[in-house]
Amino acid sequence: MAAAMALSCGARYGPCSRQLLGLSARGRLVRPAVWGGSAAPASSRPGPGGEVQYCAELLRKRDYEGFLCSLLLPAESRTSAFALRAFNVELAQIKDSITQKTIGLMRMQFWRKAVEDIYCDNPPHQPVAIELWKAIKRHNLTKRWLLKIIDGREKNLDDRAYRNIQELETYADNTHSALLYLTLEMLGVRDIHADHAASHIGKAQGIVTCLRATPYHSKRRKVFLPMDICMLHGVSQEDFIRANQEKNVRDVIYNIASQAHVHLEHARSFSKNVPVKAFPAFLYTVALEDYLYKIQKVDFNIFHPSLHKKSTLLPLYLYIRSWEKKY
Repeated sequence: MAAAMALSCGARYGPCSRQLLGLSARGRLVRPAVWGGSAAPASSRPGPGGEVQYCAELLRKRDYEGFLCSLLLPAESRTSAFALRAFNVELAQIKDSITQKTIGLMRMQFWRKAVEDIYCDNPPHQPVAIELWKAIKRHNLTKRWLLKIIDGREKNLDDRAYRNIQELETYADNTHSALLYLTLEMLGVRDIHADHAASHIGKAQGIVTCLRATPYHSKRRKVFLPMDICMLHGVSQEDFIRANQEKNVRDVIYNIASQAHVHLEHARSFSKNVPVKAFPAFLYTVALEDYLYKIQKVDFNIFHPSLHKKSTLLPLYLYIRSWEKKY
């Protein structure tokens, strides 16, 4: 039975997945013909040596997919991955936890100073910062990428939609891709082809994250989807706020999701030249595929309830991909 499950999962996520995902021979995302943090420094401190558990628990609650991917990394890199992703979660939570931009800027400044202090071997007494300091010492991580993530998150504090898909991709590259560059360094990989793959995967992740957050933001009368694509299809922000499911609204989602798929295909085009040692850094592609598969299955209805359910088989899919040494 386990073999049967593995085969079914492999068919969905392996080389033959094009048919099931509805992809054309050219690798394009095909549409069905019929339409139907805590951002502030933590107030509660873990006991001595409890920083790893703090970071892991923060990930498990706030970035479950990232938590699962981190568990499949080599043992010597796992705790560092928890620290990196927990750092990213702390920054990501700031925007949704504030009512005034000034407060968000102050919290971003805390982390900017924390990074500077960490590189002077003087980390603040905050569990994520302490673990990040250990990871930096352990793997000689590049400070520029950490600061780039902070800068990218800070510029994104404004409650406005992305002007175009390129602006969303730039934000994704400055945040998600930068996190992948750091993960590669953590794995001891410094390779131009791996960096190219990381750039495209990070952009795909940023686009998918924007899509996934749309129902949440719409309920709060906020829409961040690229304005150029919305205007192309005659869709207003009010359409998303009202959870409109008309064809033109789905057209917008289809176009944006297709761009994420294109980036995943580009990333895989480098796979023959990417060191196998880098592959664990790219396991998040499994979660991205899973979402793109699900949203296509519901005809690009961004508000469909099935898209908000946690994938119970995701740990198995991740393990299989890790075992196959693919991304």
